[in-house]
Amino acid sequence: MIHLLFLVLFAEGAVALLLMVKVGPLRELAMRVVDQVKTGKGPATVKTLACTLSVILMSNVASILKIQNRGLKLTVSPMDQVLWRTHLLEASLIGYTLFLAFVIDRLHHYLQKLMTLRKTSSTSREEVEKLQMENRSLREKEEKSSGETKRLQREVVRLNESMKKLKSEAKEHERKASVAEAHVNALQKQSEELLLEYDRLLEDNQILQTQLLSRG
Repeated sequence: MIHLLFLVLFAEGAVALLLMVKVGPLRELAMRVVDQVKTGKGPATVKTLACTLSVILMSNVASILKIQNRGLKLTVSPMDQVLWRTHLLEASLIGYTLFLAFVIDRLHHYLQKLMTLRKTSSTSREEVEKLQMENRSLREKEEKSSGETKRLQREVVRLNESMKKLKSEAKEHERKASVAEAHVNALQKQSEELLLEYDRLLEDNQILQTQLLSRG
């Protein structure tokens, strides 16, 4: 029994050490071993062994207390001393075994949480990098849009200035056209007056010719 407990104790110590200290792929191997123990019928078997060891531990403690009580009343025989030491060793080994099993269970539990947190952190980091890239892309698009907007604003200002210039030129053309139209109207009026004068002169000329002919 003692040799088996020593073997179990050394095995648990090795597993606990591999879980605490990362030595190449040995931690992953120890994690897989503990995972296998915790799946299927493993938990029931472990609980049964733990209960059995606990019963043996309590039996050893009871035997130790019984021998000590007997030693208070009578002289302890060599056989009782051997039994007391044997029970004490077994109780110590069982206690250490149960304690290491609990430590291994907690280490496995927290390592699983740590691995999950690392995966989540890695995913979050990737998402943050993706968001940063999207933000950078949006900023570049915003800067490009801002530059395009400024260019369009400059173009609008230039077009407004051109429009004002064209309006001014149109007003000038309208003024010139009005002046030209007034000049044409004046020329037409003058032409009409000249035609009337010409007609009057023709009439006077005919009258004079008629008078000349009648005298002759």
